[in-house]
Amino acid sequence: MPPRGGAAPLRYAAGALGVVMMTAGAALLLSDRDAAGVLVWLGGAIVLHDAVLAPLVLGVGLLVAGLPARGVVRGALVVGGSLVLITLPLLLRPGAPPNPSALPLPYGRNLVIVLGAVAGAACLVLLVRWLRRRRRFTEGEDRRGRQAPRR
Repeated sequence: MPPRGGAAPLRYAAGALGVVMMTAGAALLLSDRDAAGVLVWLGGAIVLHDAVLAPLVLGVGLLVAGLPARGVVRGALVVGGSLVLITLPLLLRPGAPPNPSALPLPYGRNLVIVLGAVAGAACLVLLVRWLRRRRRFTEGEDRRGRQAPRR
């Protein structure tokens, strides 16, 4: 279905910007002395994504699909997974950095702290929802917020 209204110009502008960025990336790749190494890295990233990350995300999504609070759990898992993917290169970097001030922080410990904060925030959201629902039911409202009939 063709886009309506102002969506078409925005779509064309985004497509043109994408073509410009791909052209710039191809030019940089061809000008690089280690183009083969970059291509191997990109190929490895594609294989890692398609063989490991995508099935893992789909499997975890299926596991939490039956939970009553699946939205909050999925949100926490997406945030936590993104944090791990961002921090992973810093954790797996071999050897000491050439400049000691380049990576001065204990990234493993900090990742655990931030993941704990994400889990705590998810638990807090679930607790608030549970307390609201409990208060609503004790006040005599049904699930839709209407006054329950008295018997």
